[in-house]
Amino acid sequence: MAQQLTHTAVRPASAHRLLLGSGVVAGPVYVTVALAQALTREGFDLARHPWSFLAIGDLGWIQTANFILTALATIAFAAGLRRSLSPGRGARWAPLLLGAFGAGMLGAAAFPADPAMGFPAGTPEGPGAITLAGTLHMALGGVGFLCVSAACYVIASRFSRTGGKGWAVYSRVTGTLFLGSFMGIASGGVIPGANLAFVAGIVALWTWMSLLSLRLLRDAA
Repeated sequence: MAQQLTHTAVRPASAHRLLLGSGVVAGPVYVTVALAQALTREGFDLARHPWSFLAIGDLGWIQTANFILTALATIAFAAGLRRSLSPGRGARWAPLLLGAFGAGMLGAAAFPADPAMGFPAGTPEGPGAITLAGTLHMALGGVGFLCVSAACYVIASRFSRTGGKGWAVYSRVTGTLFLGSFMGIASGGVIPGANLAFVAGIVALWTWMSLLSLRLLRDAA
């Protein structure tokens, strides 16, 4: 009977670590796949084109798959985060906000961005035609970005209450950097260097999530 109870306890613990581990790998995989395409796709310019454009064209299925797999890993991490934070401050809202971010990525994968600014190769320069799919892509992605920025602040509040002041500052800085870079690209390219700043914001955000996952895995162990 004791052995049976031990196995029953191990299974939920292992599942929890697996969910948290999803948060470790989600960011590095997403960034690596996106950057590899950005540096090799004909006509793609990191300084001008958002990574969403990589889902357009003959090879767009690669970035679409990248969106979907990363979104599912993020939602899995959100489920693990809920258990890690319960009970306590942020146990409800942080997982919900991160889950909404993952859902926003799924929506962005379902509705690709509109071709514009010379990409894919052969597309005329300029903003291009605006379609319903392109509008939904921007709207769903934008909501997801706002949610994950809010999640950074919720996690910061949690750490402030539990004595993790370094993590509280790190989480606030990450949320502010990502939100600011998103607002810059949402301006429509009016701000010089906005696209590269958004790339930096994306890398910072995924780095934060990976490190947070590792921190929670260590605590769970």
